[in-house]
Amino acid sequence: MIPFLDLKKINEPYETAFQDKLKLVLNNGWYILGKEVETFEKAFAEYCNAQYCIGVGNGFDALVLIFKGYIALGKLKKGDEVIVPANTYIASILAIMQADLIPILVEPILETYNINPDLIQEKITSKTKAILAVHLYGQLAEMEKITEIAIQNNLLIIEDSAQSHGAENNLQSKIYNLKSAVAYSFYPGKNLGALGDGGAITTNDPALAKVLFSLRNYGSQKKYYNEFIGVNSRLDEIQAAFLNVKLPNLNTDNDKRRTVAKRYLSEIKNDKIILPLWDFSNNHVFHLFVVRTSNRQDLQEYLAKNNIQGMIHYPVPPHKQKAFSSETLGWDDLSFPITEKIHNEVLSLPMSPVLTEEEVGFVIEILNRY
Repeated sequence: MIPFLDLKKINEPYETAFQDKLKLVLNNGWYILGKEVETFEKAFAEYCNAQYCIGVGNGFDALVLIFKGYIALGKLKKGDEVIVPANTYIASILAIMQADLIPILVEPILETYNINPDLIQEKITSKTKAILAVHLYGQLAEMEKITEIAIQNNLLIIEDSAQSHGAENNLQSKIYNLKSAVAYSFYPGKNLGALGDGGAITTNDPALAKVLFSLRNYGSQKKYYNEFIGVNSRLDEIQAAFLNVKLPNLNTDNDKRRTVAKRYLSEIKNDKIILPLWDFSNNHVFHLFVVRTSNRQDLQEYLAKNNIQGMIHYPVPPHKQKAFSSETLGWDDLSFPITEKIHNEVLSLPMSPVLTEEEVGFVIEILNRY
Protein backbone atom coordinates (compact mmCIF):
# COMPACT_ATOMS: atom_id res chain seq x y z
CA MET A 1 0.00 0.00 0.00
CA ILE A 2 1.31 3.43 -0.93
CA PRO A 3 -0.33 5.86 1.50
CA PHE A 4 -1.17 9.42 0.55
CA LEU A 5 1.06 10.61 3.43
CA ASP A 6 3.05 8.46 5.87
CA LEU A 7 3.59 10.70 8.92
CA LYS A 8 5.13 7.89 10.94
CA LYS A 9 7.83 7.38 8.31
CA ILE A 10 8.39 11.14 7.98
CA ASN A 11 8.97 11.54 11.72
CA GLU A 12 10.92 8.32 12.37
CA PRO A 13 14.37 9.86 11.71
CA TYR A 14 13.71 12.46 14.40
CA GLU A 15 12.58 10.06 17.14
CA THR A 16 15.79 10.17 19.19
CA ALA A 17 16.03 13.96 18.89
CA PHE A 18 12.35 14.29 19.87
CA GLN A 19 12.98 12.20 22.98
CA ASP A 20 15.97 14.36 23.89
CA LYS A 21 13.95 17.55 23.39
CA LEU A 22 11.08 16.21 25.48
CA LYS A 23 13.46 15.39 28.31
CA LEU A 24 15.04 18.85 28.03
CA VAL A 25 11.67 20.61 28.27
CA LEU A 26 10.67 18.44 31.23
CA ASN A 27 13.92 19.19 33.01
CA ASN A 28 13.63 22.92 32.34
CA GLY A 29 10.27 22.97 34.10
CA TRP A 30 9.04 25.84 31.90
CA TYR A 31 6.20 24.68 29.68
CA ILE A 32 4.55 27.84 28.25
CA LEU A 33 6.41 30.44 26.13
CA GLY A 34 9.81 29.20 27.18
CA LYS A 35 13.21 28.97 25.51
CA GLU A 36 12.09 26.52 22.81
CA VAL A 37 9.38 28.90 21.58
CA GLU A 38 11.80 31.81 21.71
CA THR A 39 14.42 29.81 19.78
CA PHE A 40 11.92 28.71 17.15
CA GLU A 41 10.50 32.21 16.69
CA LYS A 42 13.99 33.57 16.04
CA ALA A 43 14.95 30.71 13.71
CA PHE A 44 11.72 30.75 11.70
CA ALA A 45 11.84 34.54 11.33
CA GLU A 46 15.36 34.21 9.90
CA TYR A 47 14.25 31.38 7.62
CA CYS A 48 11.42 33.55 6.27
CA ASN A 49 13.61 36.68 5.98
CA ALA A 50 11.31 38.44 8.42
CA GLN A 51 12.06 40.58 11.45
CA TYR A 52 9.42 39.05 13.69
CA CYS A 53 7.81 35.66 14.25
CA ILE A 54 4.94 35.19 16.68
CA GLY A 55 4.22 31.57 17.61
CA VAL A 56 0.51 30.81 18.06
CA GLY A 57 -1.75 27.84 18.69
CA ASN A 58 -2.53 26.93 15.07
CA GLY A 59 -2.72 28.31 11.54
CA PHE A 60 -6.35 29.39 11.86
CA ASP A 61 -5.55 31.49 14.93
CA ALA A 62 -2.62 32.98 13.03
CA LEU A 63 -5.00 34.38 10.41
CA VAL A 64 -7.61 35.55 12.92
CA LEU A 65 -5.00 37.31 15.05
CA ILE A 66 -3.54 39.12 12.04
CA PHE A 67 -6.97 40.58 11.27
CA LYS A 68 -7.59 41.44 14.93
CA GLY A 69 -4.13 42.98 15.15
CA TYR A 70 -4.89 45.29 12.25
CA ILE A 71 -8.22 46.16 13.87
CA ALA A 72 -6.42 47.02 17.12
CA LEU A 73 -4.10 49.30 15.13
CA GLY A 74 -7.05 51.01 13.42
CA LYS A 75 -6.15 49.73 9.96
CA LEU A 76 -9.26 47.57 9.74
CA LYS A 77 -12.68 47.85 11.33
CA LYS A 78 -15.75 45.66 11.68
CA GLY A 79 -17.59 45.34 8.36
CA ASP A 80 -14.57 45.98 6.12
CA GLU A 81 -14.28 43.74 3.07
CA VAL A 82 -11.41 41.32 2.45
CA ILE A 83 -10.74 39.84 -1.00
CA VAL A 84 -10.18 36.07 -0.73
CA PRO A 85 -10.00 33.18 -3.24
CA ALA A 86 -13.26 31.31 -3.82
CA ASN A 87 -11.11 28.20 -4.21
CA THR A 88 -9.54 27.69 -0.80
CA TYR A 89 -9.84 25.65 2.36
CA ILE A 90 -12.71 27.04 4.41
CA ALA A 91 -10.39 28.21 7.22
CA SER A 92 -9.27 31.19 5.11
CA ILE A 93 -12.86 32.45 4.96
CA LEU A 94 -13.78 31.53 8.53
CA ALA A 95 -10.82 33.57 9.82
CA ILE A 96 -12.11 36.68 8.05
CA MET A 97 -15.55 36.17 9.57
CA GLN A 98 -14.15 35.50 13.06
CA ALA A 99 -12.70 39.01 12.94
CA ASP A 100 -16.13 40.49 11.98
CA LEU A 101 -14.90 41.25 8.46
CA ILE A 102 -16.67 40.41 5.19
CA PRO A 103 -15.14 37.90 2.74
CA ILE A 104 -15.43 38.75 -0.95
CA LEU A 105 -14.79 35.73 -3.15
CA VAL A 106 -12.75 35.80 -6.36
CA GLU A 107 -12.40 32.96 -8.86
CA PRO A 108 -9.05 31.13 -9.31
CA ILE A 109 -6.90 30.40 -12.33
CA LEU A 110 -7.91 26.89 -13.38
CA GLU A 111 -4.37 25.70 -14.12
CA THR A 112 -2.78 26.80 -10.82
CA TYR A 113 -5.84 26.74 -8.51
CA ASN A 114 -4.75 30.09 -7.01
CA ILE A 115 -6.67 33.39 -7.07
CA ASN A 116 -6.86 35.10 -10.46
CA PRO A 117 -5.34 38.61 -10.01
CA ASP A 118 -7.07 39.85 -13.18
CA LEU A 119 -10.45 39.40 -11.47
CA ILE A 120 -9.59 41.19 -8.23
CA GLN A 121 -10.02 44.80 -9.36
CA GLU A 122 -13.68 44.34 -10.32
CA LYS A 123 -14.47 43.15 -6.78
CA ILE A 124 -12.88 46.14 -5.03
CA THR A 125 -15.30 48.64 -3.47
CA SER A 126 -14.98 51.53 -1.04
CA LYS A 127 -15.26 48.96 1.76
CA THR A 128 -12.38 46.80 0.51
CA LYS A 129 -9.40 47.13 2.83
CA ALA A 130 -7.33 43.98 2.37
CA ILE A 131 -6.44 41.05 0.12
CA LEU A 132 -5.92 37.61 1.63
CA ALA A 133 -3.65 35.72 -0.78
CA VAL A 134 -3.77 31.96 -0.26
CA HIS A 135 -0.85 29.90 -1.56
CA LEU A 136 -2.88 26.77 -2.16
CA TYR A 137 -1.30 23.30 -2.32
CA GLY A 138 2.15 24.87 -1.81
CA GLN A 139 2.30 27.14 -4.87
CA LEU A 140 2.66 30.88 -4.45
CA ALA A 141 -0.14 33.01 -5.84
CA GLU A 142 0.84 35.66 -8.42
CA MET A 143 2.11 38.08 -5.81
CA GLU A 144 3.62 40.60 -8.21
CA LYS A 145 0.22 41.39 -9.70
CA ILE A 146 -1.52 41.18 -6.33
CA THR A 147 1.04 43.53 -4.79
CA GLU A 148 0.56 46.12 -7.54
CA ILE A 149 -3.22 45.99 -7.07
CA ALA A 150 -2.76 46.45 -3.32
CA ILE A 151 -0.48 49.45 -3.83
CA GLN A 152 -2.82 51.09 -6.34
CA ASN A 153 -5.82 50.67 -4.04
CA ASN A 154 -4.08 51.21 -0.70
CA LEU A 155 -4.95 47.71 0.54
CA LEU A 156 -3.32 45.53 3.15
CA ILE A 157 -1.83 42.21 2.01
CA ILE A 158 -2.21 39.18 4.26
CA GLU A 159 -0.82 35.83 3.15
CA ASP A 160 -2.21 32.41 4.07
CA SER A 161 0.95 30.31 3.83
CA ALA A 162 -0.41 27.34 5.76
CA GLN A 163 0.59 25.06 2.86
CA SER A 164 3.63 26.85 1.44
CA HIS A 165 6.48 26.78 3.98
CA GLY A 166 9.66 27.56 2.11
CA ALA A 167 8.15 28.61 -1.23
CA GLU A 168 10.25 31.43 -2.65
CA ASN A 169 9.94 34.40 -4.95
CA ASN A 170 11.81 37.67 -5.42
CA LEU A 171 9.00 39.75 -3.98
CA GLN A 172 9.13 38.67 -0.35
CA SER A 173 11.08 41.70 0.85
CA LYS A 174 8.82 44.01 -1.16
CA ILE A 175 5.72 42.45 0.37
CA TYR A 176 7.10 42.74 3.89
CA ASN A 177 8.00 46.37 3.21
CA LEU A 178 4.28 46.95 2.68
CA LYS A 179 4.02 45.92 6.34
CA SER A 180 2.07 42.79 5.53
CA ALA A 181 1.74 39.66 7.62
CA VAL A 182 2.00 35.98 6.79
CA ALA A 183 0.19 33.13 8.56
CA TYR A 184 1.62 29.60 8.85
CA SER A 185 0.25 26.29 10.10
CA PHE A 186 2.34 23.49 11.60
CA TYR A 187 -0.43 20.90 11.52
CA PRO A 188 1.29 17.47 11.40
CA GLY A 189 0.66 16.96 7.67
CA LYS A 190 2.23 20.27 6.59
CA ASN A 191 5.67 20.49 4.97
CA LEU A 192 6.92 21.67 8.36
CA GLY A 193 4.67 19.71 10.69
CA ALA A 194 4.60 19.45 14.46
CA LEU A 195 3.29 16.45 16.39
CA GLY A 196 0.13 18.37 17.16
CA ASP A 197 -1.34 21.79 16.45
CA GLY A 198 0.84 24.84 16.02
CA GLY A 199 1.07 28.03 13.99
CA ALA A 200 3.00 31.26 13.51
CA ILE A 201 2.82 34.75 12.07
CA THR A 202 5.75 36.52 10.41
CA THR A 203 5.93 40.26 9.73
CA ASN A 204 8.31 43.18 9.44
CA ASP A 205 5.82 45.58 11.02
CA PRO A 206 7.01 46.32 14.59
CA ALA A 207 3.68 47.86 15.62
CA LEU A 208 1.74 44.81 14.41
CA ALA A 209 4.23 42.41 16.00
CA LYS A 210 3.90 44.15 19.36
CA VAL A 211 0.11 43.86 19.25
CA LEU A 212 0.24 40.22 18.16
CA PHE A 213 2.59 39.21 20.97
CA SER A 214 -0.05 40.63 23.32
CA LEU A 215 -3.17 39.31 21.56
CA ARG A 216 -1.97 35.69 21.63
CA ASN A 217 -1.53 35.94 25.42
CA TYR A 218 -4.85 37.37 26.66
CA GLY A 219 -3.95 40.81 25.32
CA SER A 220 -1.16 41.13 27.84
CA GLN A 221 2.55 41.91 27.61
CA LYS A 222 3.02 42.21 31.33
CA LYS A 223 1.31 39.56 33.45
CA TYR A 224 -2.06 40.66 34.84
CA TYR A 225 -2.01 43.90 32.81
CA ASN A 226 -4.17 43.62 29.69
CA GLU A 227 -4.00 46.22 26.91
CA PHE A 228 -6.25 44.41 24.42
CA ILE A 229 -9.12 41.94 24.34
CA GLY A 230 -6.91 38.99 23.53
CA VAL A 231 -7.10 35.21 23.37
CA ASN A 232 -5.11 32.23 24.61
CA SER A 233 -3.27 31.03 21.52
CA ARG A 234 0.38 30.30 22.22
CA LEU A 235 2.68 27.91 20.38
CA ASP A 236 3.22 25.00 22.76
CA GLU A 237 6.72 24.69 24.21
CA ILE A 238 7.01 20.99 23.35
CA GLN A 239 5.74 21.49 19.78
CA ALA A 240 8.23 24.34 19.36
CA ALA A 241 10.98 21.98 20.54
CA PHE A 242 9.97 19.42 17.89
CA LEU A 243 9.82 22.13 15.21
CA ASN A 244 13.33 23.26 16.16
CA VAL A 245 14.50 19.73 15.33
CA LYS A 246 12.75 19.61 11.95
CA LEU A 247 13.23 23.17 10.61
CA PRO A 248 16.87 22.69 9.46
CA ASN A 249 15.69 19.94 7.07
CA LEU A 250 12.76 21.83 5.55
CA ASN A 251 14.55 22.95 2.38
CA THR A 252 15.88 19.45 1.78
CA ASP A 253 12.42 17.96 2.25
CA ASN A 254 10.92 20.53 -0.12
CA ASP A 255 13.53 19.65 -2.74
CA LYS A 256 12.57 15.99 -2.40
CA ARG A 257 8.92 16.92 -2.96
CA ARG A 258 9.90 18.86 -6.09
CA THR A 259 11.84 15.85 -7.35
CA VAL A 260 8.72 13.69 -7.01
CA ALA A 261 6.64 16.40 -8.73
CA LYS A 262 9.08 16.61 -11.66
CA ARG A 263 8.73 12.87 -12.23
CA TYR A 264 4.94 13.03 -12.05
CA LEU A 265 4.87 15.93 -14.51
CA SER A 266 7.28 14.41 -17.01
CA GLU A 267 6.22 10.76 -16.83
CA ILE A 268 2.44 10.74 -16.31
CA LYS A 269 1.05 10.59 -19.82
CA ASN A 270 -2.69 10.00 -19.84
CA ASP A 271 -5.24 12.21 -21.60
CA LYS A 272 -7.78 11.50 -18.86
CA ILE A 273 -5.55 13.12 -16.22
CA ILE A 274 -4.87 16.87 -16.18
CA LEU A 275 -1.60 17.78 -14.47
CA PRO A 276 -0.97 21.01 -12.51
CA LEU A 277 0.90 23.96 -14.02
CA TRP A 278 4.37 24.68 -12.61
CA ASP A 279 7.28 26.67 -14.04
CA PHE A 280 9.88 24.51 -12.20
CA SER A 281 10.98 27.41 -9.99
CA ASN A 282 11.09 27.38 -6.19
CA ASN A 283 7.67 29.06 -6.04
CA HIS A 284 6.09 25.65 -5.35
CA VAL A 285 6.85 23.29 -2.45
CA PHE A 286 4.20 20.69 -3.36
CA HIS A 287 2.41 20.34 -0.09
CA LEU A 288 -0.01 18.52 -2.37
CA PHE A 289 0.26 17.22 -5.93
CA VAL A 290 -3.21 17.75 -7.33
CA VAL A 291 -4.50 16.43 -10.65
CA ARG A 292 -7.91 16.80 -12.28
CA THR A 293 -10.08 14.22 -14.00
CA SER A 294 -13.66 14.16 -15.27
CA ASN A 295 -14.54 11.03 -13.27
CA ARG A 296 -12.75 11.45 -9.96
CA GLN A 297 -14.54 8.70 -8.08
CA ASP A 298 -13.64 6.17 -10.74
CA LEU A 299 -9.97 7.20 -10.68
CA GLN A 300 -9.83 7.17 -6.87
CA GLU A 301 -11.37 3.68 -6.75
CA TYR A 302 -9.00 2.48 -9.48
CA LEU A 303 -5.99 3.72 -7.48
CA ALA A 304 -7.30 2.07 -4.31
CA LYS A 305 -7.67 -1.27 -6.11
CA ASN A 306 -4.01 -0.92 -7.03
CA ASN A 307 -2.99 -0.14 -3.43
CA ILE A 308 -2.50 3.62 -3.96
CA GLN A 309 -4.27 6.11 -1.70
CA GLY A 310 -5.59 9.24 -3.39
CA MET A 311 -7.23 12.03 -1.35
CA ILE A 312 -9.72 14.77 -2.25
CA HIS A 313 -8.78 18.37 -1.35
CA TYR A 314 -11.55 19.57 -1.19
CA PRO A 315 -14.91 17.99 -2.14
CA VAL A 316 -17.20 20.98 -1.41
CA PRO A 317 -16.31 24.61 -2.28
CA PRO A 318 -16.77 27.13 0.53
CA HIS A 319 -19.71 28.95 -1.07
CA LYS A 320 -21.62 25.64 -1.22
CA GLN A 321 -21.11 24.80 2.44
CA LYS A 322 -24.20 24.66 4.65
CA ALA A 323 -22.43 26.97 7.11
CA PHE A 324 -22.69 29.80 4.56
CA SER A 325 -26.32 29.28 3.63
CA SER A 326 -29.02 31.94 3.57
CA GLU A 327 -29.15 31.91 7.38
CA THR A 328 -25.58 33.23 7.59
CA LEU A 329 -24.04 34.84 4.49
CA GLY A 330 -26.76 33.98 2.01
CA TRP A 331 -24.35 32.36 -0.43
CA ASP A 332 -26.84 29.71 -1.62
CA ASP A 333 -27.26 31.26 -5.06
CA LEU A 334 -23.65 32.25 -5.69
CA SER A 335 -22.03 30.74 -8.76
CA PHE A 336 -18.28 30.27 -9.20
CA PRO A 337 -18.01 27.85 -12.14
CA ILE A 338 -14.21 27.49 -12.13
CA THR A 339 -14.12 26.90 -8.37
CA GLU A 340 -16.93 24.36 -8.64
CA LYS A 341 -15.20 22.56 -11.51
CA ILE A 342 -12.01 22.29 -9.46
CA HIS A 343 -13.80 20.93 -6.41
CA ASN A 344 -15.60 18.36 -8.57
CA GLU A 345 -12.48 17.11 -10.35
CA VAL A 346 -9.38 17.34 -8.12
CA LEU A 347 -7.57 14.36 -6.66
CA SER A 348 -4.34 14.50 -4.66
CA LEU A 349 -1.68 11.87 -5.42
CA PRO A 350 0.78 10.52 -2.83
CA MET A 351 3.31 13.26 -2.10
CA SER A 352 5.97 13.40 0.61
CA PRO A 353 9.73 13.57 1.05
CA VAL A 354 9.86 9.87 2.04
CA LEU A 355 8.37 8.42 -1.14
CA THR A 356 10.88 6.05 -2.76
CA GLU A 357 11.74 6.12 -6.46
CA GLU A 358 10.09 2.72 -6.79
CA GLU A 359 6.87 3.96 -5.19
CA VAL A 360 6.77 7.03 -7.43
CA GLY A 361 7.40 4.85 -10.46
CA PHE A 362 4.58 2.51 -9.46
CA VAL A 363 2.13 5.42 -9.06
CA ILE A 364 3.11 6.68 -12.52
CA GLU A 365 2.77 3.23 -14.07
CA ILE A 366 -0.70 2.69 -12.62
CA LEU A 367 -1.89 6.14 -13.70
CA ASN A 368 -0.63 5.63 -17.23
CA ARG A 369 -2.64 2.39 -17.42
CA TYR A 370 -5.87 4.12 -16.38
